[in-house]
Amino acid sequence: MKICIFGAGAIGGYMGVKLAEAGADVSLVARGPHLAAMQANGLKLIEEGGAETVVQVTAAEDPAALGPQDYVIVTLKAHSVPGVVDRMQPLIGPETTIVSGVNGVPWWYFHKIGGPLEGTRLESVDPGDRQWTGFGPDRVLGCVVYPAAEVIAPGVIKHIEGNRFSLGEPDGSKSERAQRLSDALGKAGLKAPVRPRLRDEIWVKLWGNLSFNPISALTHATLDVLCTDPGTRAVARSMMLEAQEIAEKLGVKFPIDVDRRIDGGAAVGAHRTSMLQDLDMGRPMEIDALVGSVQELGRVTGTPTPTIDTVLALVQLRGRVAGCYS
Repeated sequence: MKICIFGAGAIGGYMGVKLAEAGADVSLVARGPHLAAMQANGLKLIEEGGAETVVQVTAAEDPAALGPQDYVIVTLKAHSVPGVVDRMQPLIGPETTIVSGVNGVPWWYFHKIGGPLEGTRLESVDPGDRQWTGFGPDRVLGCVVYPAAEVIAPGVIKHIEGNRFSLGEPDGSKSERAQRLSDALGKAGLKAPVRPRLRDEIWVKLWGNLSFNPISALTHATLDVLCTDPGTRAVARSMMLEAQEIAEKLGVKFPIDVDRRIDGGAAVGAHRTSMLQDLDMGRPMEIDALVGSVQELGRVTGTPTPTIDTVLALVQLRGRVAGCYS
């Protein structure tokens, strides 16, 4: 089984080390100093408990050097994926599965969902249908990424917490391809349950990303502060309730209520969200995938989203002023 991780940053690098350590035939697509360090010295992982592992990995900038794969696991930021669909084509053979490990509402969301919205495309996450036509939705296997990790130096990944990558077919079936990948990830010490209702997990994670990320970018507050300050907690709660109404119209079942979800964010402590980190580093912000997509789903389902609309407008302008959003 050949597995390629496209976007070997923090999460992709963490997964790559674990798979390589377990003896999997894994390769990574990366670029710049991070790629150069991996090629020269291997890829180092500093585990949550402090243990260090260095593995020699096959890494390249040009996907054509790696050839067709059984699985291509995409761990890029959502806004980066449409622009690399053409570059990824050499990795795709007749039986290749594309594993979408990307935050936010996935581009394939309405594939095999059934009902009147079957096949609906989302411009906010797949402008011009680049992924829908370039990959084909039948290739996709969904993935909800839970670990936290960061690249602390070129070729060095620090694992912070978590080891679960939930997998799921768009139609909810327990397919052979999903089980094979689950087994490979399990052998690498990662939890990879195959879920019949992956969209429920997508929304529970998105609930926090939708609200906590833009509020943190606007206020520069850490999670513990924005989840406990009465004003920002109320804004987050209103955004989440609007999102819940949308999701429930789409058949999603939430296993927890909104206040427990916010309390869970507060319990993480003084964490700086990914959107705030991107803003501080001058990197492109995941505004469309995490917030704009929910606004678009509000329009699709006929659901008003006044608080989401307001926060989205503010964080879009904040991003444009900072040169981190266009």
